[in-house]
Amino acid sequence: MDHLQTSRTFAFLISLVLMANCSSPGATKQSGSEPWGPGGMVVTANHYATDAARLMLEKGGHAVDAAIAAHLVLGLVEPQSSGIGGGGFMLVYERAESTMTFHDGREVAPQAVSADIFMENGEVMPFVRAWQSGKAVGVPGAVALYEQAHKQHGKLNWATLFEPAINLASRGFIVSPRLASLLELLQPVSRLDDNPGAKEYFYPNGSALQAGFTRTNPEYVGTLQRLANEGADAFYTGSIAKSIVAAVRANPDPGTITKSDLARYSALTRPVVCGSFAAYRICGATPPSSGALQIMIAQLYERLAATDQRDSLQAFVDAQRLAYADRDFYFADPDYVHVPVEELLDRQYLDHRAAHRFEPAAMPVHGDPVKVLGGLKGPSHGVDTTEEAAGTTHLSIVDIEGNAVSMTVTVEAAFGSSRWVHGFLLNNEMTDFAREIKAGEALPANAVAPRKRPRSSMSPTMVFDRQGQLVLVTGSPGGNSIPAYVAKTIVGILAWGLDAQRAADYPNIIARGPRVRVETGVAGGAEIAAQLRNTGYDVQESREEQSGIHLIYVTSEGLYGVADKRREGTVIALPRP
Repeated sequence: MDHLQTSRTFAFLISLVLMANCSSPGATKQSGSEPWGPGGMVVTANHYATDAARLMLEKGGHAVDAAIAAHLVLGLVEPQSSGIGGGGFMLVYERAESTMTFHDGREVAPQAVSADIFMENGEVMPFVRAWQSGKAVGVPGAVALYEQAHKQHGKLNWATLFEPAINLASRGFIVSPRLASLLELLQPVSRLDDNPGAKEYFYPNGSALQAGFTRTNPEYVGTLQRLANEGADAFYTGSIAKSIVAAVRANPDPGTITKSDLARYSALTRPVVCGSFAAYRICGATPPSSGALQIMIAQLYERLAATDQRDSLQAFVDAQRLAYADRDFYFADPDYVHVPVEELLDRQYLDHRAAHRFEPAAMPVHGDPVKVLGGLKGPSHGVDTTEEAAGTTHLSIVDIEGNAVSMTVTVEAAFGSSRWVHGFLLNNEMTDFAREIKAGEALPANAVAPRKRPRSSMSPTMVFDRQGQLVLVTGSPGGNSIPAYVAKTIVGILAWGLDAQRAADYPNIIARGPRVRVETGVAGGAEIAAQLRNTGYDVQESREEQSGIHLIYVTSEGLYGVADKRREGTVIALPRP
């Protein structure tokens, strides 16, 4: 078994972790020298966005160009999931150089915050109230992410990327069944129907938009035209920034974002982490992303599945239970706390972790890599049980040169904070921080702090073979369940022998904490739930999971794209010119 080899020194870590613009492990400079034959492919959550990406690729654009154009459209047609008022992560593969780059456009906390921002009289603020508050809004990162990625990778003119969204917002898009149903479902709990701007847009005449209705968004047109002409600065300074500040500071529960917070925002370039699984290398985004969790789950699965006591299903469940417990305790913004990714992926530590699995009825707790590996005293974090809402989207793109993007973007919960600014919604990303702070106890690693980025379950992921050739581009929305959803596709395809569509269709199994949630509303789910329950697990049945797996599988026959049937995604293939 070719497990990830790590050193306990940072110098050696660099040889195994893909730093921004460094060669991927196992790849050679020659791996991208041969012409790319399969053509291009786009998988997004909505056909309008898929068409926008296709148009950019047909114009000769890079996968990054296509991703930006697609997401600008998604912010219009899928506002419940993401938009320019939120943030996200973009993983970029440059085939000719055999390099990967992780662009971090995660939202940040305002300067004037404290760890107990969601605490009142010793009690944590109820989630719905926190979700709809100004306190929940983090400084948006999506637009800065666009600009950073485009400057480094883009081929098309910046303004060109905005044309599909501007044209669609001008002439109108047809409201999808998913958008219409969520507007109706959430009306009793969200503030969309009483927030200025949002009420008029989403609930004309007092009723939710209906599926099939043609909706224009003139305000969004104006915003995008300014961004197209003036660049990202038009979002973070001037009248747009002033309006964001006003919306955040409005009642109820106003937040503290200032014009200075917006003007200071910048996207970051962070390391990419890779680790072996079977004959492949899984590569993902480092914290504050949970991309490393894909590697942990896969490598723990290998160890557990190899024992006589585990079948493949139990091994997958227990791998999740162990990995999630470590993620929940250690993962946070690495600019504020030490996140021991190197140690958590150490061969010796994973061996130890797999050998000390928890019985099905037991509560999984985090491990202690410092104790296992030796060395300096480890962190003294408090426990964090933060739940992330499932208001997120994912897109996967391979361009006609073989470059690839895996991008996950969010406004956090459905429709974010419900606060409307110039044709878009602001996020509620601050609720991804640890909201409950207990007096006299150590702060969780993911506690709120000024300018800090909240931990995210978003896990844009790519997989390569040992020759460095691209095999899989994948990711999903789904809040805390994202790592489980993505791991299912990786393990399903590479270990269980499922084809890509079957891997996406397979019942979702989420094993975080003491319960194992099993999707029983799809074929085979009830049988899995019964098997796990009979083995002693505390099984919670779920009729439908909110996964949105969008993947591209590179095979010897060409590209195979999958859009999760649980949502409204579409796939388009482009032949090489």
